[in-house]
Amino acid sequence: MVTAVTINRPDVVALIEVAAQRLTGGNKTEAVAMAVRHLLEQTAGPANLFGAHAGSFRSHDGADLAAPALQNPLDAATVHEIER
Repeated sequence: MVTAVTINRPDVVALIEVAAQRLTGGNKTEAVAMAVRHLLEQTAGPANLFGAHAGSFRSHDGADLAAPALQNPLDAATVHEIER
């Protein structure tokens, strides 16, 4: 298991140092950890409902939670029960 990461790009090192000073009181490791956690959360996809209570709701890949429940808008207007 890797216990060290070397970052040589001066622009990235400077960015980490600025973020560490602003966010973690100078702790560069924690600043990088926060950034990676944030990236993972952003790219996780629609796994939880509205981002509240992580893990309380799961959907399968490709599920469109914003799609209408009724395929035909007239179904709702006619108040007829639909067999599924």
